[in-house]
Amino acid sequence: MELTVLGCSGGVGAGLRTTTLRLNNDILIDAGTGLGDLSLPEMAQIRHIFLTHSHLDHVVSIPLLVDSIFDHIDEPIIIHGLEATLQALKTHIFNNVIWPDFSVLPNRTNPVMRYEVMAPGQSLSLDGIRIEMIPVNHVVPGVGYLIETENAALAFSGDTTTNDCFWQSLNQHATLDYLLVEAAFPNRDIELCRRAGHYCPELLAADLAKLKHKPEIYISHNQPGMEQEIFRQCQAAVTTHNVNRLTPDTRFTL
Repeated sequence: MELTVLGCSGGVGAGLRTTTLRLNNDILIDAGTGLGDLSLPEMAQIRHIFLTHSHLDHVVSIPLLVDSIFDHIDEPIIIHGLEATLQALKTHIFNNVIWPDFSVLPNRTNPVMRYEVMAPGQSLSLDGIRIEMIPVNHVVPGVGYLIETENAALAFSGDTTTNDCFWQSLNQHATLDYLLVEAAFPNRDIELCRRAGHYCPELLAADLAKLKHKPEIYISHNQPGMEQEIFRQCQAAVTTHNVNRLTPDTRFTL
């Protein structure tokens, strides 16, 4: 299994894409602006999208994706997420005002997309890949995911701030090889992080002390223009793990 980072920024700009991770050719974790760099044939291969939460930077490309591949697929794309996350899509995006309701198009028996509710602790197995939903702490209901194969395990935090649930869930597993975790703002914005439900390096380092595993750490979701400052602070604050910057086109083989 190969995981490819299509987007990992906290915003947009030249060379910046928001959160989109691709597993092999047919599974996405979130669907931010990074999805737009795929070709039409590549987009037509997507069969599952696992969402961490409902914020726009993580779901923005779903409407344009399903519209673009409408005539190129024979089975619906399945959108997995918390009930609250999927309800937000139905109410605020696919509501026939902002965008057509593709869960009933071209017809109710053969739509181009389908919703499937998941709950924290639940897992799905797809072609030898086990994907488990893990609760986190954000300003809207949010989750991370643990992705396991028979060879390795990778966790993705989604958007979160100080919590115990994410780390306790990871500690229940025997191994963890890679951790992709957000650090949205520098330490000078620590109060903003607490209010907005994000990590800064100081808060992240304190929570990493709760993790019994020693995975390779990759920092994501940096605010544009603050990337170097955030990474330097992470390197200084996190003394228990090896810290790397997550960048587009980073690949993990599991």
